[in-house]
Amino acid sequence: YTSETQRRQAFPEWLHHYNHHRFHTAISGPPATRVPNLSGQYT
Repeated sequence: YTSETQRRQAFPEWLHHYNHHRFHTAISGPPATRVPNLSGQYT
């Protein structure tokens, strides 16, 4: 990145990818799959 602003703008997309799509071998899937009711669909 050429500025702090560019880095800050890119961070949310990177974080979403890291937590929801990137496979983590230690937990056999993305971290978000380990959080119960992350989407708030269930009460």
